Amino acid sequence: MVLSWAAVIAMFALSSIYCLVSHHGPELWFQDLFPSKVCPANTGMDTLYGIMFDAGSTGTRIHIYTFVQRSPEKPAELEGEIFESVKPGLSAYADQPGKGAETVRQLLDMAKEAVPPSHWNKTPVVLKATAGLRLLAEHKAQALLSEVRAVFEESPFLVPDNSVSIMDGSYEGILAWITVNFLTGQLYGRNQQTVGTLDLGGASTQITFLPQREETLEQTPIDFLTSFEMFNSTYKLYTHSYLGFGLKAARLATLGALEMEASDGRTFRSSCLPKQLEAEWHFGGVKYQYGGNKEGETGFEPCYSEVLKVVKGKLHQPDEIRHSSFYAFSYYYDRAVDTALIDYEKGGVLKVEDFRRKAKEVCDNLDSYSSASPFLCMDLSYITALLKEGFGFGDSTVLQLAKKVNNIETSWALGATFHLLQSLGLSH
Repeated sequence: MVLSWAAVIAMFALSSIYCLVSHHGPELWFQDLFPSKVCPANTGMDTLYGIMFDAGSTGTRIHIYTFVQRSPEKPAELEGEIFESVKPGLSAYADQPGKGAETVRQLLDMAKEAVPPSHWNKTPVVLKATAGLRLLAEHKAQALLSEVRAVFEESPFLVPDNSVSIMDGSYEGILAWITVNFLTGQLYGRNQQTVGTLDLGGASTQITFLPQREETLEQTPIDFLTSFEMFNSTYKLYTHSYLGFGLKAARLATLGALEMEASDGRTFRSSCLPKQLEAEWHFGGVKYQYGGNKEGETGFEPCYSEVLKVVKGKLHQPDEIRHSSFYAFSYYYDRAVDTALIDYEKGGVLKVEDFRRKAKEVCDNLDSYSSASPFLCMDLSYITALLKEGFGFGDSTVLQLAKKVNNIETSWALGATFHLLQSLGLSH
């Protein structure tokens, strides 16, 4: 079924971002994301497909989108999505790039089933790697990307220039903000009350919002701001991606293992873990030994002291976010579901203080959560510290946790795919 008018508005909005007028900050390339020239006119109603790979730190995900272009005067409408993922992520194959590319090949075989053969040669396929590959040594990351590119070249699909690349983290944040605010109707109509977005991945975290106070703009580092025009309005967004502050990278930092060689046989310990725990954890292609403090304290207070060292004084804190509303995704959502703070299907509304309350409950009763992830106490404590001491949110700041808005996935992959079709002249 074709999606609602809100989806159509969203697609139109995503297609209208060509009109970027300025771009401050050398680390952002949002201006290059949307070409300034309108693509060639479409020849009539058509069904379009796009294949977007999201190569994250914990897994590789394929999004196979179907669009319908009903007329040259109207934007393409999203008709459906097929989604699948594999674990671990590409970064786990840092020393075996061929095996990493094979996981992509397996997912690409799904696309052959989903897309009619008559459309293969005009269906673009793209892979954007995120924080997992950003953390790898450049020669290892490039070896992986080269193997994936070879897989694409062997496929029957359309392979654009730069089809395999590492994506700037701020790109994720910007597209998430745009998608959410279009789908909630905040960027059209008379009462425009935009919401911010928070994304917590395995290796990085993003924050994006529209500042309302002039002092925020004046006090913000120049490379945290980017401007664009849409619907005859200019928007200057605050957006930044913090590499190394994702949930799983934070685990390593808390354990003191982020810069250590795991081959030395050391066991990393934390008061955030059950005392008797002895385990192994694989992340980024490295195996770590970890466990609880057998003789030391456990519980929320000592755990919070550990995670606080990871974030305190290391993130920019714009004051106005303390009283703003934000949508939160990814591990914010997952850990809230894991502890019954929200419903898996419906999501929910929380305050920042709700994460602290649940972290204290879990950490002070570790034996009651023995069947859950051994990192649950550490993760909830880190999320609390990241929100309060890292970003500077107030206890009463409202967070809307959602995987979908108006039944549409909030993934950056949707906006990236729609833009891709336009830049190739496949969609009006």
